[in-house]
Amino acid sequence: MSPVIRLWDVFFAFLGLALLFPLLVLLWLIGLRDTGSPLFRQERVGLNQVSFVLNKFRTMAVGTNVVATHLVDGASITPFGRFLRKTKLDELPQLWNVLKGDMSLVGPRPCLPSQQALIEARANRGVFAVRPGITGLAQVRGIDMSTPELLAETDAKMLEKFSIRHYFQYILLTISGRGAGDRVVH
Repeated sequence: MSPVIRLWDVFFAFLGLALLFPLLVLLWLIGLRDTGSPLFRQERVGLNQVSFVLNKFRTMAVGTNVVATHLVDGASITPFGRFLRKTKLDELPQLWNVLKGDMSLVGPRPCLPSQQALIEARANRGVFAVRPGITGLAQVRGIDMSTPELLAETDAKMLEKFSIRHYFQYILLTISGRGAGDRVVH
């Protein structure tokens, strides 16, 4: 992705963190009461398959197994966590990852180091040549990590024809509520 995209990432991440700071504090305080540990930090696979620590608001009980979301029992999600997931507010701390350069606003969702099938499928398609993103084509189409081949194929298609127009399109579709994110077993 181009240096222009990186400039937009930095601009929007900084603006988002600055403007949403009161909301971030409020969500952190509610999360503190909900789980006692409002931030969730997890190792993910990023650009060139280099690991980084992804930040999110915690939506599951402390001590839940560290596995892909589609493998987690839905009973682990707290009531406040359901609200955060439904509104996608759990993703806001990733703006810090974008500002740091670990992520982009738009790109393939970063996977866990344990998701070997997805890592292999993405590596075969050159998907790790770009920063992972908070949203992208797979997210707005509702494709999650439970289908690694389809996800890697969709990520590669997105990157093949990616443009600044697509960058803004995926952001706007995500903000307007498109995409289901990773499914959880209920």
